[in-house]
Amino acid sequence: MSRIGKKPVDIPDKVKAIVEHDILTIEGPKGKLQHKVPFGIKVEVKEKNITVSRSSDNKLHRSLHGVTRTLIANMIKGCVDGYLKELDVVGVGFRAQVQGNMLNMQLGFTHPVNFPFPTDIKISTPNPNRIKIEGIDKIKVGEIAAKIRRIFPPEPYKGKGIRYVGEFVRRKQGKAVTK
Repeated sequence: MSRIGKKPVDIPDKVKAIVEHDILTIEGPKGKLQHKVPFGIKVEVKEKNITVSRSSDNKLHRSLHGVTRTLIANMIKGCVDGYLKELDVVGVGFRAQVQGNMLNMQLGFTHPVNFPFPTDIKISTPNPNRIKIEGIDKIKVGEIAAKIRRIFPPEPYKGKGIRYVGEFVRRKQGKAVTK
């Protein structure tokens, strides 16, 4: 039995959870999320908690048991609190700004980089060197942050690029120092 999968997920007072035809719907103050429950996994909504069980000890069902429970817990946390990722834009002349549904970045290329983002994700730039990505879906917030970082990942010699806040970039010595 999965140690994570057998733990029930508590439902806060301000959240509604409904299971209909293998689709779990979580609705909270920040929004509404849906998840299709995989075949062989059973989700039951009781008074104040959600339990996840599996139909057999098949390898596929065992692997999906804990994952499904974790996804449900992430959905509840997202509908109540939401998720936030922050990125730093490091480099001389590097900056970012939001224009409508487009993130416009100057990253030292010959052209500005425009990154369109979905409407259910909120991107803001409190200052030109910081990008905040907020949303209720943990997976989408993480994917958008990773796609933005992939445009110009931090390089090890000067440290320029887009990095997560608090990320340590290991610096290398240049060619002139080593003999």
